[in-house]
Amino acid sequence: MNIAVIFAGGVGRRMNAKDKPKQFLTVHGKPIIVHTIEIFQNCSDIDGIAVACVEDWIPYMEQLKAEYNLTKIGVITKGGQTGQLSIYNALKAAADTYGIDDNIVLIHDGVRPLIDEKTIQDNIEAVKQFGSAITCGPAIESVVLTEDGKEISSVAPRDNSRVAKAPESFFLKDILEAEEDSISRGITNEIDSCALMAHHGMTMHIVEGNTRNLKITTPEDFYMFKAIYDSRENSQLE
Repeated sequence: MNIAVIFAGGVGRRMNAKDKPKQFLTVHGKPIIVHTIEIFQNCSDIDGIAVACVEDWIPYMEQLKAEYNLTKIGVITKGGQTGQLSIYNALKAAADTYGIDDNIVLIHDGVRPLIDEKTIQDNIEAVKQFGSAITCGPAIESVVLTEDGKEISSVAPRDNSRVAKAPESFFLKDILEAEEDSISRGITNEIDSCALMAHHGMTMHIVEGNTRNLKITTPEDFYMFKAIYDSRENSQLE
């Protein structure tokens, strides 16, 4: 099976939203997380969806599942104290719901609603072939490295630089094993699954994603998504 693991366990303090977590803010009357999940719902290669959600908002997520006919959602579980723990909760719920042997998981932010079907399909094929798939975009500006946050220690060649995005995809048994090993050693706040798997010695395979696959974290991101959505609605963008 191919399972989308959607994590939406954060409250989005950088968004400065008044009364709800950022994943439930609406664009054209539809919550961002629904925009995101519908891409996976409508992809024939996805067999099931597991969602990690802010605990107090699980009833509302259940309501959205029914309202928007998100029939592939097999389980909604509570998020964790960190992004890593939210992902772990969803992975564990996916394993309990769908089983673990030979299953592929695509780990995706609930606030990345501009994912496309080709990227999903490319992730699945890369995991089958290489065991991993990290969706990346080109670095359109120079990437600099620093030791102390004040002085540049090196400048990465732009041709070799990529920006890691999502989905990040693996065989379920591999990522779940790495998560449980990390948690057992007190590591609960890895920045992303790519970093976690790299620390466990896995070589990651790059999948080139679309350049508009932004993560809605700030008000500026929200307005950018709305502008892209409006342009698509007006048939100005593909």
